Amino acid sequence: MNSMFRTTGALLLSMGLLMLGNGLQGSLIGLRASLEGFSTQFTGILMTGYFIGFLAGSTLTPRIVAQVGHIRVFAALASLASSMVLIHSVFIDPWLWFGMRLVTGFCIAGLFIVAESWLNDSASNANRGQLLSLYMVITTGAMACGQLLLNLADPGSFELFILISVLVSLALLPLLLSATPAPSFAAPEHMSLLQLYRSSPLGILGCMGTGMSIGAMLGMGVIYAQQMGLSLSRISLFMGLVFIGGVVLQWPIGKLSDRLDRRKVIFVVTGLAALTALVGVAIAEVSAAGQLAVAFLFGGLAFPMYSLCIAHTNDALEPRQMVAASSNLVLAFGIGAALGPSLAAAVMGGVGPDGFFWYLAMVHAAIGVFALYRMTRRSAVPLDEQGLCVPIGSGASQVVMTMVQETTVGQASEVPEQPTLAESLSEANCSGTQP
Repeated sequence: MNSMFRTTGALLLSMGLLMLGNGLQGSLIGLRASLEGFSTQFTGILMTGYFIGFLAGSTLTPRIVAQVGHIRVFAALASLASSMVLIHSVFIDPWLWFGMRLVTGFCIAGLFIVAESWLNDSASNANRGQLLSLYMVITTGAMACGQLLLNLADPGSFELFILISVLVSLALLPLLLSATPAPSFAAPEHMSLLQLYRSSPLGILGCMGTGMSIGAMLGMGVIYAQQMGLSLSRISLFMGLVFIGGVVLQWPIGKLSDRLDRRKVIFVVTGLAALTALVGVAIAEVSAAGQLAVAFLFGGLAFPMYSLCIAHTNDALEPRQMVAASSNLVLAFGIGAALGPSLAAAVMGGVGPDGFFWYLAMVHAAIGVFALYRMTRRSAVPLDEQGLCVPIGSGASQVVMTMVQETTVGQASEVPEQPTLAESLSEANCSGTQP
């Protein structure tokens, strides 16, 4: 553990600072757009811009890194992202803000890819899963803390924009001053999207649906809370609890899916998420504390869905196919996340603030119905052939996705090398569950 911290501590600190600023920025932009009189529908489009840029950055950054190098790309993108934040406080124009959100999304995706390349290079088969879990907790926890920074100044002023710019700039220092050498970079092989769909329809559509849900929550959650009349402190707590729920329930839900038919776990978890969203509609005008409980529980159910869908997809693939499938899983989630804010805003524009949770309920109900349908079309993967569900954050880039696949591949490749353990398990008549 100590050696792992020595090699990755600077990287984890950089990503923590970056996500602290990014978490604050996402909520601040949505809240400020509402204060400036942007319509709900346009705010949805504005928040969609970030995810479109993020998807573009995830696709194009590997090519830029291959030509320029990690350090220059990281420094350039961090400087550009820091500048974009400050421009928001100077020019109040809806379409200009949309363009800046595009650029910001591109920069953040690029920063993820560069930093996570270092993470991947520092990981070994022995600690990759542990390192991924720690990385997920730090980045998601920093996003949660970023929501609480909303209380430090008036969202209608410029101070919070300056704070975000400072945090993004400071994120440069630990990584650039680290003695760890820049890693080699190689983009993973690609797999046909149609081929991946044929291998795991629920996995890829589940990733897209989860993106539609989480993208809407991150993009429009603060707008919903503001329209419901929550105070600034309650808004920040509402959004923070979404992330905290995702951290707290990620591990137990993942472990449960390792011991049961993964499709049934997906069906139950997404069904509970839909039910929680409906409770959010019913309780909105009744209890402020109930709203916060709904935020925690919904985040705890929605965020692990990404890991569940990735693990389910891996169960249907050969080890050699898993790394190649990673880019398409990122693409499916990214498309869903880009659609989420605009679709949620459209529903909210039609039926009012309650449309936010109505939209989330419909998305998760649709995933549940499709999961139920797939259970009638294909038999379950035997439990002893299921891989492990590795916790992964919703904003993971293709690099982290590749680490997840390599973790699963590594586990699969280690099985034949342990005949003594296999024989002992056989003698004890143990089968069906992961140890």
